[in-house]
Amino acid sequence: MFVRWESQRTDAEAERRLPGLTRGGTIRTFDAPEAMGIEFLEVEARSAINRVPGESLPFNHTVNPYRGCTHACSWCFARPTHRYLGLNAREDFERRIVVKVNVPERLRVELAKPSWKRETIALGTNTDPYQWVESRYRLTRAVWEVMIEARNPGSVLTKSPLLTRDIDLFRELNEVAGFQASLSIPSLDEYAWRANEPHTPHPRKRVEAIAELSAAGIPVGVLVAPLVPGINDSPEQVEEIVRLCAEAGADSIGGLGLHLKGEVKEIFFDWLRAHRPDLVDLYEDLYRRGAFLPKPERDRMGRMIARARDKAGVGDTGWREGIRRNRERARIERAERHRGAPDERTEAGGIAMPLQRQSRLF
Repeated sequence: MFVRWESQRTDAEAERRLPGLTRGGTIRTFDAPEAMGIEFLEVEARSAINRVPGESLPFNHTVNPYRGCTHACSWCFARPTHRYLGLNAREDFERRIVVKVNVPERLRVELAKPSWKRETIALGTNTDPYQWVESRYRLTRAVWEVMIEARNPGSVLTKSPLLTRDIDLFRELNEVAGFQASLSIPSLDEYAWRANEPHTPHPRKRVEAIAELSAAGIPVGVLVAPLVPGINDSPEQVEEIVRLCAEAGADSIGGLGLHLKGEVKEIFFDWLRAHRPDLVDLYEDLYRRGAFLPKPERDRMGRMIARARDKAGVGDTGWREGIRRNRERARIERAERHRGAPDERTEAGGIAMPLQRQSRLF
């Protein structure tokens, strides 16, 4: 049964407006240690499913119950998305969290459309759906309930063991449609964890969550990501993470190097100057040509992860294979459109809009 949202109606305080949005919204605070100094901005979503532009990811659709993240990771690639709302990518991203109070209802409507093809929907690809706010609103849990009703496959990526609360739904969704849980564990080092991911649960608690998910029969993977040169990229550190996760029951483990797009680069360099000034010159060299690590460095990290997997006897995440399949499907769709097939479109706020633009909509 779904939570009713009468107590969170967005017309209750219509005079309080969320910057950057045409719709009004309620601004809430909670008297809890984890929520001190944080505002939760309730809005009504115009759509639930986002179409992922491009072909560089192994999935095409996402749902984000929340925007912004109290985990406050210094390197978070999602920070600039807060600017779409008229908010900043620094303090606002961490302390002004957008809550889409009607996302389960919107999702139910969109999954029922005849044009929907029951493609996998990924959660946790922008901001963490199991950050602290989920313990109050339970929107992520409601999303899984809707997906079970629609028999639609899904996946989640998170840094929080709070996801174990929803094991009952993961098991049911996996049975009726397919489901994959993944935990992000970049480091087990106490200093690196607390300095870079200041408000995330302890990484060893995430390893415990892997064991709980695996024991329940839930497919579970691990991303050792981001791999950050000079901070968490030593073979010894990576091998320990991979070994412990494999022993806990992880089915697959992969890794990704740090990328610093747009304003995230400036934010992370500020963190370096404050915490690791000895690495500033190295990073200026590594990222002088763009947002991604040079290919030799990426290859080094790939070999390191592969060796650690081989030692632990665990498989790859299949991320690159998923991207290959996605690109092949996109090639086929382009060919069909070239032959005169109509473009697939989606509705948002009553207006038909091209799917590639939907990623910026609520």
